[in-house]
Parts: sequence; structure tokens; C-alpha cells
Amino acid sequence: MSETLWLVVPAAGQGRRMGADRPKQYLELDGRPVLAHTLARLHAAFPAARLCLCLDPDDDRFEPAWVPFAEWRRVAGGAERVDSVANALAAIAAEAGDDDLVLVHDVARPCVTVADLQRLRAALMEDPVGGLLAAPVADTMKRDDGAERVASTEPRAGLWHALTPQGFRFGLLRRALSAARELGVAVTDEASAVEALGLAPRLVSGRRDNLKITHPEDLALAGQILAAQRACAAGRAVSSGQPERAPSGATER
Repeated sequence: MSETLWLVVPAAGQGRRMGADRPKQYLELDGRPVLAHTLARLHAAFPAARLCLCLDPDDDRFEPAWVPFAEWRRVAGGAERVDSVANALAAIAAEAGDDDLVLVHDVARPCVTVADLQRLRAALMEDPVGGLLAAPVADTMKRDDGAERVASTEPRAGLWHALTPQGFRFGLLRRALSAARELGVAVTDEASAVEALGLAPRLVSGRRDNLKITHPEDLALAGQILAAQRACAAGRAVSSGQPERAPSGATER
């Protein structure tokens, strides 16, 4: 299969649940915008990848200096995540081969580790379907009755939290999104579109600190995660006798 790697980062959302004065990708995290952290992590794992950054056409907050990739393009984002991804695939259709791997990653997940990113790509290189980072559910799961009371307790065996990136071959992903649109299938993530074709994406176990910043308290939590990741990297460097350095994609202190 092709070793060409495309990265698609939808970043056109307004993040209204954050209740902030700007979209969440532009909120400051550890001295830089969330978007800059996310792109730095992706670049640390895949410096030779080709990036499609999906932004609102009217976005005037974006700074190209935040993009570390040599090959990248700005793509008009859509009303929904799936629209942004479809726009990105259309933008690269003349260049991408059907077997090229496309990884789609949430801009609001700046804490994904380089190790998880590289492990996902390695797991998908020969997989005929594709797959996603995911974490087994650890909490007891409750289903409500529609009035904020418990209707039942759901068995958690076999349940996973879907994370990102999610990776599929260009031809398959484009076909899946097109079919979902034609059939009116609700697409909550790329994997759900591929599942609608009757295929079973691979679940690649990922770290639980791959947090998606969604609510106001998540921003502070992400800062704590980045600090903990830096501390762990420094501890490993000291124990191995190597000079201390921040993990790839992290802000030096």
C-alpha cells in the first residue's frame, strides 16, 4: 500500500459549548493557541506528511506561522465536521491516490502523544479497512430515561471511547462519506461512515489523556496533562542519562 500520508485537521468549529469569546482552537493553552499545540504534535510524529487545515472562510484569527509543515494547504471548512473532511478530500483528489492513508484529527485534541500517533499509523499500514485510536470504557455506563433519571445500567464490556486520529485510505474514506450523504446516514466520525458500508474499522488502544477540549474545565485539564507529559519525558531523560528536553510538540520552559 502507499506510504503517502495526508493529515486532515477540521478547525472550522465555533466551540459554543466553551462559552468563550473565540473558537476553542484559538484559546490560549500553555502560552500558545490550542491549534498550534495540535499541529506541533502532528508534525513531531509525521514531519513529512501533507496537511489539510480546514478553517472557516471568514476566519481572521489564524496565523500561518503556527503551521510547522512544509506541505500544507488551507481548505474551506463546512457547517459540520463531516463537511470539512469532505471538502479536504475534494481538495486533494487530483493528487491523492486511492491507497494513500488519510488521518483525520480533532484540532481540540492537543495532548495526543507522538507515540500513539506513530503506533496508529504503523497499525494501519497494512490494514485493509483502517481504524482509529480508542480507549476501552472504564466507567459504569448509565442510560437515561429522557428526564435525567437512570433507565438502565449498560454493560461496559466491549465498549470503547472513540478518539482521534481516525485513519482510512483516501478512496475508501471518500466513498464512505459520499455514500453516507446520499443515504442520509448521520456521520459522527469517519469510522461511522465506514461502518455504514458494512466494514469494521480496527480499534487501536490509545492513551486516556488524549483529551478533547469541549467544556470550559477541559482547558485547564489539558494544561495539566501537557505539564505531566513534560515531566514524564524529563524523568525518562534523567534516568537514561540524556539531556533533559521537552517532549516533541511541547512548549519548552
